[in-house]
Amino acid sequence: MTKRHLRERVLLAGTLLISILLGSVPLAGIGWIIVTKSITTVDGLFMSLILLTLSGIFFLNAFLELRDRGFLAFLQKKKAGPPKEPPASKAD
Repeated sequence: MTKRHLRERVLLAGTLLISILLGSVPLAGIGWIIVTKSITTVDGLFMSLILLTLSGIFFLNAFLELRDRGFLAFLQKKKAGPPKEPPASKAD
C-alpha cells in the first residue's frame, strides 16, 4: 500500500468519525430538551426540528460515504439471473 492510499484511508476514517460525532451531538441536544421538559414549547419544538435536520444531514453524509466505499454492500439488491425461457408450445 502506498502512502497515498494510506493517507486516503486515514482521511476517510477521520471524515466518517467527524460526521458520526457531529450527527450525535444534536441528538444529545434533543435529549436535553426532553429532560428539561421544554419540548412542549414552540421554541423546544422548533429547536428539535432544527437539531433533527442537522443530525440527519451528518448521518446521511456518513451513510453515503460508506455506501460509496462498498462497506454497505449487504444493502444492495442482488441482480437477478437471466429470465427463464417459457415452455415450448406444442404444435397441433
